[in-house]
Amino acid sequence: MSLLENFPTKCTLSNRLMMSDHRARELNGQGKPEKRMTDHDILSDAEREALLQVMHAPQLPSQRVLIVDDDPDARELLSEIFAINGIHCLTAASGSAAFKLLESNRAIGLLITDLRMADDGLDLIRKVRGSERAALPIIIISGNAQVRDAIDAMHLSVVDFLLKPINADQLLKLARRELGMVV
Repeated sequence: MSLLENFPTKCTLSNRLMMSDHRARELNGQGKPEKRMTDHDILSDAEREALLQVMHAPQLPSQRVLIVDDDPDARELLSEIFAINGIHCLTAASGSAAFKLLESNRAIGLLITDLRMADDGLDLIRKVRGSERAALPIIIISGNAQVRDAIDAMHLSVVDFLLKPINADQLLKLARRELGMVV
């Protein structure tokens, strides 16, 4: 008779509890009070310790969106749209200011940049792709882009290329997806 012949084919949690409870009664034939199985007993000591560490781990800072646009009204509007929807933002008026923020703030999880600025948006993206933040998801927004710009952007592995005026729902959906939030 093999070891598996006596093992139930369907080992549900309740079967495990019953088998464990039966085994505890079997082993407790020394006249001591019978130990009842609890949910706590299902986990090993190592599993229990790991669970406690996860439960008491400090909260990671929420990821932020960095919005780069030389138009202050556009920056403010996008920032407000994200804030209303519970997404923290930082803003920058130029590519160089944005790159400095990226270097100093690890909580930035998404870059949204205008294409046409004094510091070209494509130059910013190239600089990011050549840095330690190369894997950062990037969304381009532009009011007057050409097909060539879109092709260049796609070659730089941007998430999407959106034309102004921006569809806020579409942008929020993309941002949530890239930040790993429930969509």
